[in-house]
Amino acid sequence: MDHETPSAGSREKLLDVGEALFARRGFAGVGLREVAESAGLGKSSLFHHFKGKVQLYFAVLERVLQRMDTRLKPLFASALAPAARLDGVIDGLIDTLVEHPGSARLLLRALFEDDDFAPEPLPEAEPTERIIEALIGRLDRLLGEGVAQGEFRPVSTPHMVQTLIGATVYHFASGDFGEALLGSPLCSSEQVRRRKDELKALLHHGLTAPAVVPSGG
Repeated sequence: MDHETPSAGSREKLLDVGEALFARRGFAGVGLREVAESAGLGKSSLFHHFKGKVQLYFAVLERVLQRMDTRLKPLFASALAPAARLDGVIDGLIDTLVEHPGSARLLLRALFEDDDFAPEPLPEAEPTERIIEALIGRLDRLLGEGVAQGEFRPVSTPHMVQTLIGATVYHFASGDFGEALLGSPLCSSEQVRRRKDELKALLHHGLTAPAVVPSGG
């Protein structure tokens, strides 16, 4: 019988362990007993905080996305010009993924694990969906400002979201394959700096509005 007293600290332990295990093996590959034992807790403590695996999984996802939202919200809201703000968002997004190395793989898995859940919308998923909608909304407004000010060419926000997911989340989730391509660890300081530089250069080249050539002579 378990005798530990549930606490906020034990909840964080469970989330830490859940994040690492779900990132490594996905939703279907993780059992609650393993989560509890890896956190040094009993199952009664786990069930005090989470009704089941679905609730734990979406709490893990919510925490990952909330970290991202907390980091990026002030960068989106800064008084800098749109291109400079976008640079800051790229830096902040990459820094968040690097500080929590398992989060990129977890987020990538989450994109194609819908089949593990019922076809009806799950109430546990609503907080994560709200955070994603807020992030996309801020990106949409930033791009709109850049276009309105003549700094960016008109772009498709959905395609830009896909580009950012591929260039950041996939990159840091690519593991051995990515490291073999780079020839060094994905999260080394040199490769993180290079990733930021390459992605910002690519976006600047693709987003920058063409210069207007004066007519006449």
